[in-house]
Amino acid sequence: MGKYVIQSHHRLHEWVAEEHGYFTAEGLDYEFQGESLAGNAKTTAPVQSADSVPAEVRSGAFEDMSAGRACDVSSACHWAVNGVTAAGAGKMWGHAYSVTPSGIFVAPDSGYHRPEDLADVPVSVGYHSGSHYAAIQALEPFLDRAQVKLTFSGLPNDRVRLLVRGEVPVANLFGAQYYIAEQLGFRKIVDSTFMVGFLVAEGADPEETKRYFRALQSAQRDIDLQPERYKKYWLREMPEDLADLVDVRRFGPGERMVFEPYTKEMYDSTQQWMDAHNLLDLEDKTSKYQEVVLT
Repeated sequence: MGKYVIQSHHRLHEWVAEEHGYFTAEGLDYEFQGESLAGNAKTTAPVQSADSVPAEVRSGAFEDMSAGRACDVSSACHWAVNGVTAAGAGKMWGHAYSVTPSGIFVAPDSGYHRPEDLADVPVSVGYHSGSHYAAIQALEPFLDRAQVKLTFSGLPNDRVRLLVRGEVPVANLFGAQYYIAEQLGFRKIVDSTFMVGFLVAEGADPEETKRYFRALQSAQRDIDLQPERYKKYWLREMPEDLADLVDVRRFGPGERMVFEPYTKEMYDSTQQWMDAHNLLDLEDKTSKYQEVVLT
């Protein structure tokens, strides 16, 4: 049996588990996608070019997962994981999820001050990704559905670069990019915090998957107890041009893992929400929860 391959999600947990040897203590023979992290301070995250940001990208987490990820476990917003598992690309882990701080930001001198001001204003998001779905969910209490306008601007680092350069008026940001905008004085118009789910590959060993999550649960306790100690790991998830703009010691802890079930009710209501917003084509309305969620 080969090593258990993990794709990180731009959070602190995997690095904390690595530091304290929690994966090894659980008996997990593992590596991170692309390279082993043992004793290596190099980031495994793809680094986008600081000078080349696509104007419109119609591909995101849903498409990436649908094509198949070369790992045993990975993460994305729960909407995308929910939808892609329903389509048959892997299984959703039903024993945990996480919650990531997210917000819709504008420049400090922007004329937009309230969510209502964003009627028909394009909000920069990632296509079929958490920022896409979360922007809709956050703005609908304030705007008619037809007034919510989105522009698809690539990956999270792309969006924060565009916002900082003044090339987009509004962007939905989460994780490290949320803290970058906050620290640089960008104004949060509305909170868009959302849930993250876990995608487990069809061939992943169930016992090794359990070991992975037990290690992350130990890491979450460490982060809760002493977050300041681990904020240095934000630098492992940021390209240099963005890291140079901020002091990560001022960041928050980011994504928080919740070791509670992702229930059938949660699964079905999420499917219905996506279907109602034309984000998931549900020809068969029968719940696939028992088939695609590992419980």
